[in-house]
Amino acid sequence: MRQQVSPFVAEPDGPAPPAGERAFDALYLGSLNRLVSQLYLVTGDLEEARDCVQEAFSRAWLRWDRLQREADDPVAWVHRVAYRIAVSRWRRAQAGRRALHRMAVPPDQPGPTPDAVTVATALARLPHGQRAVVVLHYYEGLLVTEIARLLDLTPSGVKTRLLRARRTLGLLLADERPAHPDEEAHRA
Repeated sequence: MRQQVSPFVAEPDGPAPPAGERAFDALYLGSLNRLVSQLYLVTGDLEEARDCVQEAFSRAWLRWDRLQREADDPVAWVHRVAYRIAVSRWRRAQAGRRALHRMAVPPDQPGPTPDAVTVATALARLPHGQRAVVVLHYYEGLLVTEIARLLDLTPSGVKTRLLRARRTLGLLLADERPAHPDEEAHRA
């Protein structure tokens, strides 16, 4: 069985790496499994532990010259960074779960009534201008003059659109209205 080789370790047949790279490779190979095992006990997720340790080693590699000179124990530095990465990811996941919980629609909220669906369907069949004045007037409660100012129309233009929209909606909703049980008895 072949020994696990660091992505930082040169292939045996290639040229010998410089001393700094050899020291990093020795650190990597000598501490990888121990650090992953320790972090696994913290995170409870082996893949998460591996990801955090790999990220910490990548950061160590980027600072390797400085770490060799200044760090008393480069393994401790990698361990501390991996732990901080894991904590940061955990906090981010917790914040995401809290946000999702706050933003989620309550499960007991009822859906639209059949009448609301019928009205929305009829409104969708109106021309955009008529639909806008109906929604602004009847759902938002705006006055004709406010709608005229908002849509850059004259008050008579708003009234005309409302009149046409009401006529069309009356026809559309009359077609969609289910027959009343008493009407069915009279037809029979």
